[in-house]
Amino acid sequence: MKILVIGSGGREHALYWKLAQSPKVTSIVCAPGNGGTDNNVDIASDDIQGLLNYAIEHKIDLTVVGPEDPLCLGIVDTFEEHGLAIFGPNKHAAQLEGSKDFSKSFMVRHNIPTAEYNAYTHHYDALNAISSMKFPLVIKADGLCKGKGVIICETHEEAKNTLYEIYVNKQFGSEGNKVILETFLDGYETSLLCFVSNNRIFPMETARDYKKIGEGDTGENTGGVGCYSPAPAFSNKVQANIDKILTSIEVGLSNDDFDFNGVLYVGLMIVEDTPYVLEFNTRFGDPETEVLLPRLQSDLVDIMMHVENDTLQQSHLQWDPRTCITTIVVSKGYPRGFDKNISVVLEDNGLVFHNGTQRTGSKVVSVGGRVLSFVEIGDNLVEMNAKLNNRIEKLEFENKAYRRDIGLI
Repeated sequence: MKILVIGSGGREHALYWKLAQSPKVTSIVCAPGNGGTDNNVDIASDDIQGLLNYAIEHKIDLTVVGPEDPLCLGIVDTFEEHGLAIFGPNKHAAQLEGSKDFSKSFMVRHNIPTAEYNAYTHHYDALNAISSMKFPLVIKADGLCKGKGVIICETHEEAKNTLYEIYVNKQFGSEGNKVILETFLDGYETSLLCFVSNNRIFPMETARDYKKIGEGDTGENTGGVGCYSPAPAFSNKVQANIDKILTSIEVGLSNDDFDFNGVLYVGLMIVEDTPYVLEFNTRFGDPETEVLLPRLQSDLVDIMMHVENDTLQQSHLQWDPRTCITTIVVSKGYPRGFDKNISVVLEDNGLVFHNGTQRTGSKVVSVGGRVLSFVEIGDNLVEMNAKLNNRIEKLEFENKAYRRDIGLI
C-alpha cells in the first residue's frame, strides 16, 4: 500500500512512524511533513486540490489526515467523491470540532454532561451577560482558532477585555464572530480518544496531558507540553459514567444522521465522581498520539481499514500494558512570541517525534513553538521522568525550555 499522511506536527510524525511499521505499507510520504519525517512532499495541509492531485497522480491507496483544518474544509468528502480511500470524518462530522456551538448543542440535545453555556453573536449581548456571571468564566471563540480560542477569565475586567479583543480587534478573525460563555469546571482533565466506525465508538487507552507551560501546572495554556498514558485509573463510578457518555454520543450520532468514520477525541473534566465533556476533537490529539501509538501493538493500517469497512471490533485494539510518557521541548517564549530557525542538533538513540522542525539538507531548525517530543516507555513514572530530563539536557538547542515535572504531578 502507498500511504499519504497529511500534516506537519508531532502527531503526524507519530502516525508516519506507526503506519510505516505495517508490513502492508510499501511506501509512505508526508505532506508537508517536518524534520523527522524523511519522505516529504511540499504541499500544505489545507491545499485540498494539491493533495487530491498528488494522491491521484501517485495512486495513493490510503490518505491519513492529521490536523483539523483540512477535515473542516471537507477533504474527506472531496477524496471520496474521487473514489479515494481516506481516514477521517467528513465535513459534517468535523463540525463537532469546527464549531463549539454546534458541539455544545449536540451535547445538550443528547443529555451529555457538559458545562452550562450560552452563545452570543453580538458584543453588547455578551458584555451584558458577563455582568451577572460567576468567575472564573470560560470564554470560547466558536471556530477552530488554531487551538487558541479558549480563555479562562478570573475577573469581570479580564472577561470584558477578552470580549473586546475577540469582537472588536478580531483576535480570531471570523472564527470569533460567535462567542461561547461557559461555566468554569474545577476538577482534573483527562483525554479519551476513540476510533469511530459508522457511528460506533471503540475507545483507545486513556491519556493525561499537561497544558500549562509552567511547572506545577502554572502559567498560560498551551497546545500541550507533556503527556502520559494510561491516565490514573478511574473509580468504578467514574468509569460507569464515562461509559454512559460514550453510549449517549453513539446514540446522538445515529439519531442525528451522522456518517462518522475516523477518530473522536473526548476531552473530559472529572469533578468529584462526575465526568463532563469539555470538547470534542475529530482527529488524533496532540500530544496524546505521541504516547498512545507507541503503546498500540495492533497494526494501525489494519485498524484504519476496519474503520473504513465497518468491521472494527474492540478486540482489534491491543495495547502494551506499560506506561508511555512524553516531555515536549518548546522554544523559549512559547506560547507567546518565540524565535524560529534556531539550529537543532539531536543525537539521541531513544524515541523522539518532531513537532515543529524543518530539514534543509542535513540541517534541522525550529519552525514552531513546540519543537520535539521525547518519549519513554516503562513501568515507573519517576524513573522515566528522570530519563527524559537527562536526554533533553543533552539536546543542542539554545532556545530549549521544558517542564521537568511531567508524570510527577
